[in-house]
Amino acid sequence: MGVGTARATLGLLGGVFDPPHDGHVALACAATEHFGFDRLLVLVNEDPGHKRAVAPADIRLDLARLAFDDAVGADTEIELDRHPRTVDLLEELVPPTDTIFLLGADELADFHTWKRPDRVLELVRLGVAMRPGVPVGRLRDARTRVPAPDRILSFEMEPVPVSSSDVRQRVARGEPIDDLVPARVAEAIRRLHLYGEPPVD
Repeated sequence: MGVGTARATLGLLGGVFDPPHDGHVALACAATEHFGFDRLLVLVNEDPGHKRAVAPADIRLDLARLAFDDAVGADTEIELDRHPRTVDLLEELVPPTDTIFLLGADELADFHTWKRPDRVLELVRLGVAMRPGVPVGRLRDARTRVPAPDRILSFEMEPVPVSSSDVRQRVARGEPIDDLVPARVAEAIRRLHLYGEPPVD
């Protein structure tokens, strides 16, 4: 996996964003600076195939708009993604050839389990955010499972130690989250009384 410096017209960042947090925004900003995106499309997964969402899709879409609007430095659009699997989204979207789909290094380790990863790599390149904490052996193994490693570019970003589950747990405990999420997201979570009850697994 090489460190990519090639510019790209379009960046794609998908996720559940339940809720969006500072790590999501930092990834988008680092990737935009590295790859020089003209446009960033943030896709909020309506019905994720790999995890259960706590907040409804329309709420998560609104939170993502609050998090990413005017924060990235590229022309940013935030839309609802109604496809449970990435390849189905890309087949319908038909992105331009200079498109990079953004992932964290931890997500790359599971990329081979995605639906039709070979087709995903035909449609887009992957931009992988390299962050400390992901075992080197796991990443090495992931590289051997990728059908087209030349389609994977990496970029460095400063670690932001936060996850959406961290945010939800803090809210459920009545603790502040202002150091974990953008200010407008924190205000909306308080105003809408989101994530106030501990999640039931």
